[in-house]
This record gives sequence, C-alpha cells and structure tokens, in this order.
Amino acid sequence: MTDEETEAAPLTEPEIPPAPLLVLRDGLPPIVETRAALDEVVAAVAAGTGPIGLDAERASGYRYSARAYLIQLRREGAGTALIDPIAFDDLTDLNEAFGGAEWILHAASQDIPCLREVGLVPTALFDTELAARLLGYPRVGLATLVEVIVGKSMRKEHSAADWSKRPLPEPWLEYAALDVEVLTELRDVLAAELEETGKAEWARQEFEHLLSYELPARVDPWRRTSGIHKAKGRRALAAVRELWIVRDELAAELDTTAGRLIPDSAVLAAANALPTSGKLLMETPGFHGRGARRYLDTWVGALKTARALPENELPPVANRSDGPPQVRSWGDRDPVAAARLNTARTAATALSEERNVPIENLLTPDYMRRVLWSPPTVPDDELEVAVGAELRALSAREWQIDLMAPIIAEAIRNPGTTEGPVEPTE
Repeated sequence: MTDEETEAAPLTEPEIPPAPLLVLRDGLPPIVETRAALDEVVAAVAAGTGPIGLDAERASGYRYSARAYLIQLRREGAGTALIDPIAFDDLTDLNEAFGGAEWILHAASQDIPCLREVGLVPTALFDTELAARLLGYPRVGLATLVEVIVGKSMRKEHSAADWSKRPLPEPWLEYAALDVEVLTELRDVLAAELEETGKAEWARQEFEHLLSYELPARVDPWRRTSGIHKAKGRRALAAVRELWIVRDELAAELDTTAGRLIPDSAVLAAANALPTSGKLLMETPGFHGRGARRYLDTWVGALKTARALPENELPPVANRSDGPPQVRSWGDRDPVAAARLNTARTAATALSEERNVPIENLLTPDYMRRVLWSPPTVPDDELEVAVGAELRALSAREWQIDLMAPIIAEAIRNPGTTEGPVEPTE
C-alpha cells in the first residue's frame, strides 16, 4: 500500500475481543434426584462456609404453575448442587443445613415464591440485581453483570427452555450450574460498592423487605388480557371475562400456559363477535389456537354465559380500585392534584439523577400517586411527618421515606402548575 493509499484509508475502530466464556470450576455435578444424594448435599452444605448462591428454573411459557423444576445452589467448601425438586416432597432439610447463612439471589422476587413452595425460606438475603439497580448500573441482567464485573461472558440460549422436560439435557444443566458459579464474587464486589457509595443501609432495608415477599394478589386478573381495550362494550368485556375464567381453569387442570390453548387475540375476537354456535365460532376471523377446536364446547359455553347476563351484572368498563384514577385523567378531575404530581415527579427525577438510582427504586410510583391524590390534611409544619406515616403504611422503606417524604410534602404545599404532561406513562 502506498503512502497516499494509507492516508486515504478510512479509520476503523479496533475490534474488542469478546470476554472469555465463564466455565465451571468443578465440572458439572450429577443431578440430585434421590434421597441418598440429597442427604449428601445437605451434609456438604452444612459443612461449607459463607453465603449460599441460589437460583431456580421454572417452565414459564410451558406450564401453568410457577413451580421450580430445578434448583441450583453453590457454597464455598460444598461446591455446586443441581437439585430436581420434583423428585422430593419438600427440601426443608436444606434449611437446617443453611442455618442463618445469607442467600445470594439474582432478582429474588422471581425465585422466592417457588423456593418457598418446596420449604426453602431465607433468613438473610443479598439480591445482586437489586444491588446493581441501587448502584445505578444501566443494565442489571446476570449475564451483563458477570461480563462487566467478572470479565466473563455467559451463554443464555437456554433461558426460555421448558425446564419441566425430563431428563434434562446436559447443556441445559451446565447453563443452570453457571448461574450460581460466580454469585458470591458478584455479591462481594457489589457489597463493597454499596458501602463506598453510602447505599449499604438502603440495600439492607430492601433485602429485609424481600424476606417476606409474596406475589401480589391481582384484582380482576382477566382485565390483563392483551388488547382488552379493543373490547366493544360491556357485553364483550363480560365475554372476555368468561372466556378468560374457563381458559384459566382448563390451563390449571392441564398444567399448561393459558395462551397455549387459545391466545388473548382469539379471546378478543370471540368476545367481540359473540357467535352463537361452535361452527360460527370456528369461522370467526382471528379465533385460533391449539385448543380452539379441541375445547370448542368450553368456549361456546363461556360465550353463552356472557350473552345471558343481565345488564346490571355486566362488568364496568373501568376496573374498580381503591387507588387513585388513571393519571391521564387527573388534569380534568383534579387539576391541583395533577400539579402536585408534576412538581413531585420533577423533583424526584432530579434526585434520581443526583443519587444515581432509578426513580422507581426511590419509591414505588403507586405509593407517590396515592399520597398526592389524597394528601393528608394536617398543618404544613406536620406535613412531612404525616406523608412519611402514609408511605410507611404502604410498605415504603425508611430510606425511601427519608428521601421522598420531603419532596412529596413540598409538592403538596406548593403544587405549581399543570403545564406539560402529568406523567409520561402509567
């Protein structure tokens, strides 16, 4: 290449080599599916030291239940264990082996309910995902954190696998074992960063709150049907409800996800058309699914129920709730409340940027909306304490109250105006 050609050649960014793959230090352990093998794991874990890294694999998208189909754990001195919980009545013996040791989970709220189902209950907890959120990491997935903090890459091709399958393929088991391989290392780095940034107490309160976490009960879960806003009137809403209920019952009986019987789009299509026979239902555009024809009588029966309901038993268009109305209606229904919310969100956004914490972690958005829609009626000098009491009753943590009660109280005292959007999203 001549000098002229060299000068004319476009500059390119140097290629960054991919991070080396994370590998199992001790090789792949055999799956634990007998009482004798479980007793060995219990003894090994009891003899180990330090915190315990835990993970669980479910069959989301394949099964109705959210039960664990594989549980992975790792402890210093005990190595990694892969336990098939389906092979046992419960795993309570492991609780004694854990003692009061800290559990390390990633996204603990996803795993705690299914672990509790098999008798595993934490007494101390460290959530690596939540810690990363409090520290302001822009991406908090396990694979990303492992790459950023440990410098290793993780394969994630089996994350959406059907973990209820038996026997579980070896590549899946290796993937699962890797999920707990470096949890302790991640925990130690994140814990040090929490101390350095003055957020260790925030994390402690968050982790303690998670110890009693339970899946929230949903009011009218059928209203979460995708596309329900396209239902044509209250009669169609009733049909959505009846179809949703029978589909959910059938899915529970078959232990499959409801959408694998008929998808939400098919529910909406049938609800809007309200066909009066199986033949007409199968001819309805958009009505399809693996269980469309097989369970045709079930769907026809649900539609018949919806058609027969008297007007006074049809569901309302809007869901009844003990909380405030949808934010987009605040400006019309209560302009002062809308102004309060605008002012509070502006200040909270600034605080989020200052403290490098996502705004939703500073305070659950619903908590702020509830207090600002119906603020406490007390003298101004008592307002901050009263706001704190209401947030505490809603389960806000003390560190959140310390930061957010002054902002909310000030927005109540001085609401400002409703200029601009009240809130970008629900």
